Amino acid sequence: MKIIQVVSGIDNLAAGPSYTVPRLCEILGEKNCHVELHTLEPLPKSLGTAGYEIQAYRRTRLPIMGRFGLSPAMVSGLTRAAGSADIVHNHGLWLLPNLYAYQVARNKRIRFVVSPRGMLSSWALAHSKWKKRLVWHWKQQRALGAAACFHATAESELEDIRRLGFSAPVAVIPNGVDVPKAQRKPSQGLRRLLFLARIHKKKGVDILLNAWRRLEERHPHWELTIAGPDDGGYLDGMKQLAAALQLRRVEFTGPVYGEQKSSLLQSSDLYVLPTHSENFGMTVAEALAHGVPAVVTKGAPWQGLEDHRCGWWIDLSVDSLAACLDQAMRKGDRELRAMGERGRTWMLRQYSWSSVAEKMERTYAWLVYGGDRPAWVSCT
Repeated sequence: MKIIQVVSGIDNLAAGPSYTVPRLCEILGEKNCHVELHTLEPLPKSLGTAGYEIQAYRRTRLPIMGRFGLSPAMVSGLTRAAGSADIVHNHGLWLLPNLYAYQVARNKRIRFVVSPRGMLSSWALAHSKWKKRLVWHWKQQRALGAAACFHATAESELEDIRRLGFSAPVAVIPNGVDVPKAQRKPSQGLRRLLFLARIHKKKGVDILLNAWRRLEERHPHWELTIAGPDDGGYLDGMKQLAAALQLRRVEFTGPVYGEQKSSLLQSSDLYVLPTHSENFGMTVAEALAHGVPAVVTKGAPWQGLEDHRCGWWIDLSVDSLAACLDQAMRKGDRELRAMGERGRTWMLRQYSWSSVAEKMERTYAWLVYGGDRPAWVSCT
């Protein structure tokens, strides 16, 4: 099969699709699929392209339209590539490249697959809602209605798709995660509570800081590390809030990637993500893959933390977060490490890239060739 993957951009290394989409392309290529990734410039310097082809296009220099991803070159490139394709798989919504994927699939009569990537959640739709309503009525609703199949990373995203009235099949397949061979390092000195994500208002950093205010004196052997890039100018406000709360053991490290991120995870004792909304929460999987137990709010689909006894899945509030972190931080290192190891085993068993790619490939084959519907594809 020839599969065209489309995503608006992969240069923001803190955004989940910048990692998951190229990695999916790579693993599908290893399964003898002909995979092409089409996106906008720029490309990350560290990007590996083994097993697939990549085409990156310039966007227009017009200030407003460039922001929406206007790229006549991308339209031309996708049209040429789609001539011999079996599947066009689009990742994300609202931007012009996502709509180019729909236009090309429609014009060439190719099966169109859509991964909303969390952009259909109630929280996401309420953010910049007037701009989204405009795009929705212009073309986005029509594009989603033309999908031969959706890809959801969790059951909650399947529910979002159905809530909006779309009846096409939905393949529920999680993102994959690379599980390192190295084990988490034993604690030395202060124990670390780690927040690792974009510093954005949906991530609940303000809730975390207010919870930490109640815990800092109660747990003098713990420190809070907040790592991640600023998103939308939110970081300065969080630093000001930390100062106003007179927090002493809080460090803002900025963005971390690659080996630096892996090292930070391996030296952490507990991970926290008090998010309002996630379709998956890639950093949760990364923490578990490094053997770090996690505290995650119910805005992210990680109820399995409790099923697999490797973390906590809680309501989003300062009270709830402070109470849960207090309980978790009272646990000894051995108990937390045992929880982390259970999480790492879970990631190896159910979230390996080989398993994810096999399910995605079988979904594509079902759409193209027919046959029995895969068990992970819901038609209700």
